[in-house]
Order: sequence, then C-alpha cells, then structure tokens
Amino acid sequence: MSKKDEFDFYSQTTLKSYNLDERIRYQLNMLDSLDVFTRKHSENVANITCRICKYLNCSTKFIVYCTTCAYLHDIGKQFVPSNILQKNGPLTDSEYEIMKKHTTIGYNMCMKDLKLRPYANGAKYHHEALDGSGYPEGFTKKDIPIEGQIIKVADEYDAIVSKRQYKSHINITDTLRIMLEESKPILGNKYGKLNPKILKCLFKVVIDDIEYEIFCISEYENYLKENISRLELMKKYYDKMIQSEKDKDKSYYEEGIKLLLAKNETFDNFLNVLEEYKTALDSRNTHIKQLYEEIKNVKKMKKQL
Repeated sequence: MSKKDEFDFYSQTTLKSYNLDERIRYQLNMLDSLDVFTRKHSENVANITCRICKYLNCSTKFIVYCTTCAYLHDIGKQFVPSNILQKNGPLTDSEYEIMKKHTTIGYNMCMKDLKLRPYANGAKYHHEALDGSGYPEGFTKKDIPIEGQIIKVADEYDAIVSKRQYKSHINITDTLRIMLEESKPILGNKYGKLNPKILKCLFKVVIDDIEYEIFCISEYENYLKENISRLELMKKYYDKMIQSEKDKDKSYYEEGIKLLLAKNETFDNFLNVLEEYKTALDSRNTHIKQLYEEIKNVKKMKKQL
C-alpha cells in the first residue's frame, strides 16, 4: 500500500466512507438493545481488525470490507437466549452448542439481506481455527477466508481482554502468551489455531496501544510537574512567611501564595495538594516503567512468531 493510499481508521473521511449502511446500523443497534457488551465488543473487534489489516498492507478497499465484516461478526447473537449470552459462569455443553449457532444464524441473516450479504463471511468464519478445531464447519486453513482468520485473532484478543477487565496494558502479555501458544501446531498438526502472520500484526497493534498509553501518561506527568513547580514556589513563600518576624513580610508572602492558588486550592490545603501531586507523579513514573517493560515482553514474544 503506497503512502498516499494509507488508511486511517480514525479520520472523519474514512468513517463517512463506511457510512455503515442503514441495515448494518440497524443490526448493530439490535445488539446494543440486547446486550451493550456485545455491541461494544463488535466495535472493538472492528477497530482491531482494521489496524491488523493496515499492518498486513491490505488495500483500502479490503480494509473497509474486512472492518465491516468485523462490525457484523456477532449479529447472530441476537437469537441466543439472554440467559446464555449473559451468563457469568462457564457454559454447560448444551449451552455452548446453542451459543455456537450464532455463527450460522449470523451467516444466514446476512445471506438473506442483499445489503448484508457481502459481509457474511465475518459471521460464519470468525470461530474457525486453522487446525480444524473451530466451528461451525471445522474447516482448516485452506478453506478459511483471510477475513475470517483476521477477525478470529481480533475477536479472541478482545474477548480475553474484556473478560479480564484490564484497566491498563500492564500484564497484557498474559493474554498474548495464550494466543502465541494457540498459534503453534500441536499433536502433529500442520497448523495451530491462529495464523502467526496475523497474530504478529496484532502484537504491533498492542505495542502501538501501549505507546499511546505511555504518551497519555507522559502528558499528565507534564501537567503534574508544572503544578508541582508552582506549589514548590508557594512552599518557599510559606517557609519564608513562617520565618519572617515582621507582620508586613508575613502578609507579603501570604499574598504571594494566594495569588498562585489554583481552582479548588486554598491557603490551608495547598501543602497537602503538593504532596498528593508528588505521590501521583511517582505513581505515574512507576506505571510508565512497567509499560516499557511490557513493550519489551511483547517484542520478545513477537520474535517467536
């Protein structure tokens, strides 16, 4: 893909180019009314799918197609009973069999609607595994279209991440380690469950996300440092005020402190605010170090692909 053909998922032009057709939006809204987590999952999988496609150097046309397939991959869950779809604990064997039907239900829904038909592969193939252990057909790599292989990687990643409720990318390598093992052939099979080339692109997406988290924390650190600098100056004034013997000097430094107060700060609490900011800065520094360590771990695992 050339530089001028580069695809940006987040640009307003691109988002309008999807213009998720009325029928597609309707199906997504149905998921939303049924289960807000399923709707959010569909959006996350579409986002990750789009970015994987970009790292695979796919054409803009294919990225739009594959991302739209990802938006619709779980539409069959509309017909899974809510007591199964929203069950907190593990599914029984019979419940799991019912859950698995969402792939064929979604595929049939798409095939019956001319506007959804082009994206039917997302619904049907996103749970197929390269080694033949997936469903609904138990196809192997040669029979699973590339869009199905891409969406499977994005789908599994978001499912694990959502289940573990990560609030940061710290320990995200635990999820990637599971997926790395699933990409390796076992018991004499030619393939593992996941396509290693696609998984490698997911690792790049995760590294991008960790680096973005570091950037956001660094921006907040700059805010903390600026305020700590201001509050440290106020503390100097305060110390001089305490040491002053003349009332005139005491008043001078007190007024200087009051002029530097920010919103929700008072003369009585600014020293506490200073300590809170210092603690917050130390915490962010530790967090960033952990995130850099996480990047190292992800890159180390990526080399195994």
